[in-house]
Amino acid sequence: QLQLVESGGGLVQPGGSLRLSCAASGFTLDYRAISWFRQAPGKERERLLCISSSGGSTNYANSVKGRFTISRDNAKNTGYLQMNSLKPEDTGVYYCAAGRHPLCSNYGPWDYWGQGTQVTVSA
Repeated sequence: QLQLVESGGGLVQPGGSLRLSCAASGFTLDYRAISWFRQAPGKERERLLCISSSGGSTNYANSVKGRFTISRDNAKNTGYLQMNSLKPEDTGVYYCAAGRHPLCSNYGPWDYWGQGTQVTVSA
């Protein structure tokens, strides 16, 4: 079965940290860029960060700059999103997506999506 599975979400206090994982099964992420998206309550899904197959990252959201970091471990066929200094406005469902190409593209396409993992930042 070809799928991406996110994990690592949960409830965290403001100022805390979480690391989300995005594990692929049934296909390799080696030649695909990985992107992370977030959908806050009542808002459209927004793209946060992307990492190319070679490890170069691109930030698409000023709101997470300096706080969130994207990485990947091709040996584990997994991507990661390290989130630090979390704020209540970071609350939402986080999705990872595997792009069709090795480089980060502004418009995708994304061939695979995870089911999403909930992150709630609250005291």
